[in-house]
Amino acid sequence: MAQPGQKRVNYLNNKDILAEIHKSKNTFCAYRDKLTDSDFDLILESVDRINVRTLKEARENRAVRLTKLTGETVDAKTITNQDVVIRVMTDEHVPLGPKKRTKASTKPKNKKAADLLDDLDLDDDIEIEASADDADVEMVPVRCNFPPFKHYRIDADGNAFEVGRSHWRGDFETGKFSKSHGRVTDKLAMMYMKLCERYATRSNWRGYTYNDEMRSQALLQLCQIGLQFDESKSQNPFAYYTAAVTNSFTRVLNTEKKMQHIRDDILEMNGLDPSWTRQFENENVDGKYLDSN
Repeated sequence: MAQPGQKRVNYLNNKDILAEIHKSKNTFCAYRDKLTDSDFDLILESVDRINVRTLKEARENRAVRLTKLTGETVDAKTITNQDVVIRVMTDEHVPLGPKKRTKASTKPKNKKAADLLDDLDLDDDIEIEASADDADVEMVPVRCNFPPFKHYRIDADGNAFEVGRSHWRGDFETGKFSKSHGRVTDKLAMMYMKLCERYATRSNWRGYTYNDEMRSQALLQLCQIGLQFDESKSQNPFAYYTAAVTNSFTRVLNTEKKMQHIRDDILEMNGLDPSWTRQFENENVDGKYLDSN
């Protein structure tokens, strides 16, 4: 709670969340000049879509952004094509790896194959990776912690050249792909915590005894998928995060209900009193049976 005379800080609004997501993603990126090339004015799906119309839209977006940043009106006509930065969603710089197999594809097709695997008596800690030369293995770009992209500028001749690259450490020629050298900003982490705390106090969740476990699972989920928000598809990260938290809370609730049913079944089998919830359900069932007769 803010003290008298102290400015209240609002951690949960789309504008601030988008800014912190952008700062966090920048820690995983390499830029020609981080000061001028890290902020983008337009997001496109490919370099081929850079044309007169999209450049005009980028100049207008940059004018709006600079107006909000400086507080002075900036005319889009004063901005040239060489000033704008365009983000292109691409994974061409991401190395390839074997496609992750689903449970259905890794399951033995018949009983004989399963018996052969059992006869090998393999250690559980040993993982057998398929060779890239195997015709059955499909090579796909390695999965990243957020959609990969590149930043481009336009030179005087109208040609696009690269000025930024995500998931990269070092310069573009001698650097290497990396998806673990960055970090989430402290403010974005605080937003995760505030969102989970606020959501846990809602009337339909705060009464559960395992509310703390729900909140911790939701926080873990946000840490895993927080940066996967794609700015090219939406400008509402608050709704994206809220949906993830809701799913986490519901998942814990369903797991706890399942465990409670198992405990009640064991107690009833041994002639002991189950939980009040089970007793209430049994009374309702008996009452309905008597009314029907």
